[in-house]
Amino acid sequence: MVKIIAEGSGGRYTLPQLLQIMEALRSPGGCPWDREQTHQSIKNDALEEVYEVVDAIDNNDTAALCEELGDMLLQVVFHSQIAREENEFSFDEVVDGICKKLVLRHPHVFGSESVENSAEVLDLWDSIKKEEKNQTTVTDTLESVPKAFPALMRAAKVQKRAKKAGVATAPDIAKVKNALAVFEENLNGQKQELKAAYGNLLFLLAGMAQGIDINAEEALNFATNAFIEDVKKAEN
Repeated sequence: MVKIIAEGSGGRYTLPQLLQIMEALRSPGGCPWDREQTHQSIKNDALEEVYEVVDAIDNNDTAALCEELGDMLLQVVFHSQIAREENEFSFDEVVDGICKKLVLRHPHVFGSESVENSAEVLDLWDSIKKEEKNQTTVTDTLESVPKAFPALMRAAKVQKRAKKAGVATAPDIAKVKNALAVFEENLNGQKQELKAAYGNLLFLLAGMAQGIDINAEEALNFATNAFIEDVKKAEN
């Protein structure tokens, strides 16, 4: 058994104590499950916690939001502890890195740059990011969109960046109709061709959402929720 880590002044734990608790859980006398975990084994936990934070926001549940933000912070602390044990990096380096990034990417706040509006802020952020990441081509920026994103979100993000670079065209209903026709033609064909046709249709619809300023993920969730409500009404 490890030494109990007491609450701080005012009966509240603080960030330094959270780091101590995580270290204790990973220590030889700590929790067997926590000691067994790796970056790979808990990577999906981070995704789940992010979605639960978003769910709390959508439900306007501030108590749940406070709790879920804590769970999300735990993932940062957990990965940082694993990394420290492997001599990869520490929590302090994580904090230092994000602070430096914020200062560097806000020269209009911490430097001599000037901006007029939020659009110019985003342009400035993107240009600094491209320089940091050595992204010299449009392909570089498109490939930097994480493959771990949900497919619909990734498709929308890629097309948003492509459009900003002048590569993507405006939303074209004719292309969507043509893609739907190709999909219908392949309904009784080979699985691979059908999969490609269906994917192309989804990709074009995701791009159309970008063009008309609609979040594709939110739109699909809206439709899914409406379907559930229809089923509920039918059952009642």
